[in-house]
Amino acid sequence: MNQDLSILHLVLNASFVVQAVMLLLMAVSITSWAAIFRKFFALKRVKALNEDFEREFWSGSSLNELFAQCVKNAGEGGPMERIFASGMREFQKLRERRITDVGTLMDGARRAMRASFQREMDAIETNLSFLASVGSVSPYIGLFGTVWGIMHAFVGLAALTQVTLATVAPGIAEALVATAIGLFAAIPAVVAYNRFARDIDRIATHQETFIEEFSNILQRNVGAQQQQQQAPAGR
Repeated sequence: MNQDLSILHLVLNASFVVQAVMLLLMAVSITSWAAIFRKFFALKRVKALNEDFEREFWSGSSLNELFAQCVKNAGEGGPMERIFASGMREFQKLRERRITDVGTLMDGARRAMRASFQREMDAIETNLSFLASVGSVSPYIGLFGTVWGIMHAFVGLAALTQVTLATVAPGIAEALVATAIGLFAAIPAVVAYNRFARDIDRIATHQETFIEEFSNILQRNVGAQQQQQQAPAGR
């Protein structure tokens, strides 16, 4: 009895539809775990790069030197570094056009940083929707396999004159394996999705805070430069 109801025996003796559902769920589960590990290491790298850049940003280096370093290391920096570079690039372009209005300069820099911020968040959120889909759909796919397996088992029992628990149990157990595999695929995906969504929200808040702080620094620098230029004229 124990050998007949082993997981491997149940899977091998299930109907074709149930086996197809199990195979699909196993493939989804493997893909989901791969996405989970990729996202885990990707978010860890993003956090480390953002912390390194923020440490350099507040170390006292001039904005021009920091921007030159960002341009030199293009493609190797983190999201916050690219947001800073896009804001400085737009700010310098507007200054080269002889634009001196503080509001115009700041609006251009903020728009550039916001656009870069959105691109970075789109890249960070890659595969997150896949995990959400796996967590919500996998139990229903497993349930479909279970319902189909139970239907198949009862159709087979219709030809028997005497039905006992020993004749019903294998067919029901085969069908329930599909639901178990569906839950096995869904639960890690849901847990990982909630964890990653919380981490991504923190990264987004951190980067938005940096945009505001950097904008304030730019605005103070522009105001100080204009005061220096107007001082000789006042004298």
